[in-house]
Amino acid sequence: MDEQEIRKFLDEFKGGQFTVEHAVERLRNLPFEDLGFAKIDHHRSLRQGFPEVVYARGKTPKQVAEIVRGMLRANGSHNILITRADRSVFAAVKEVANIGVGKNGAGKKAAKAKPAEFNELSGTILIQRSDAIHGKGLILIVSAGTSDIPVAEEALVTARAMGNQTEGIYDVGVAGLHRLLEHRQRLTEARVIVCVAGMEGALPSVVAGLVSAPVIAVPTSTGYGSSFGGLTALLAMLNSCASNVSVVNIDNGFGAGRVASAINRL
Repeated sequence: MDEQEIRKFLDEFKGGQFTVEHAVERLRNLPFEDLGFAKIDHHRSLRQGFPEVVYARGKTPKQVAEIVRGMLRANGSHNILITRADRSVFAAVKEVANIGVGKNGAGKKAAKAKPAEFNELSGTILIQRSDAIHGKGLILIVSAGTSDIPVAEEALVTARAMGNQTEGIYDVGVAGLHRLLEHRQRLTEARVIVCVAGMEGALPSVVAGLVSAPVIAVPTSTGYGSSFGGLTALLAMLNSCASNVSVVNIDNGFGAGRVASAINRL
């Protein structure tokens, strides 16, 4: 529940649209629901504006599906995002997402949610229940190379799920700088830029030198031996001479998209 949904809930109760028993049942699992293997933080959207995001890696498909089922029961009209998923997880989530949860847990066809959407490149699953735009401008996702696109797509899906206008500009790294400059006008129009690069990690400094917007740099593990699994790109970005660059962890497209969304709502 977010603040708007809580206000609606209280107004409906005040208006006599449901009983005290029903109200108690609705509130029983707040602030969290204990599934035994996981505790779903149902207050996350109230505190931070978006529900808990499910990290699928290390969980079984059944576990992820049960977490999603609990979130569908409690999170109103919010979008639900699962990261680092594979096709087996998607199959389990898709079955749950296309069935709503009625009274006493009885299944019924979901009325508003779109079918769960799997982005295989980024490993994200999005259950989109709202098309509302909360961000105040464009979040632009820029990748240095084609090999960086999976991380860039994770950032893009995350920012989009959280109610932002997003666009991607891919394969515009410093090895062919003219490719980036072709998009200079779009770069200057963005309110936040997420810049994803592996190898030597130089692209965020170049992009940040062209714009006044905050640039969130994402180092990736793309590169040959001396890239050390993204450590070289991480250190290069941390040492950027451009003052409007901040850095998230290696391959953390989700973190970049989440921070970009927070900035875009300010």
